[in-house]
Amino acid sequence: MIFGIGVDLCSINRMEKSIESEHFLRRVFTEDEIRYAVGKARPARHFAGSFAAREAFSKASGISMYSVAFGGAWVERTSSGPVLRLSDTVRELLPEAGEKRIHLSLTHDGEYAIAMVVMEVNG
Repeated sequence: MIFGIGVDLCSINRMEKSIESEHFLRRVFTEDEIRYAVGKARPARHFAGSFAAREAFSKASGISMYSVAFGGAWVERTSSGPVLRLSDTVRELLPEAGEKRIHLSLTHDGEYAIAMVVMEVNG
């Protein structure tokens, strides 16, 4: 059963400005996210996607963005696509009932990155 859907749009231009701050970069993104993004032709595009994923998860789960943004959730790039990972602290804030699955879709075009999160519970 679906118990949450969230979507977010993030400006790549705004992210380009934000990641000029080393403090912002290190506070918001994991080492793996940074390594992945800086290995691409336009890193801000991938940072924007990861940030949008956090926002979309916050909307889908009802958990505050403050809890999610600073180490509570991050995007892991796998061979089968991007996966949203959660800290134990954020995982404990999710509703108790049933096994949870989080589906994540990322895309970018032009000056925007979009993330969609669908949260599903079985049981």
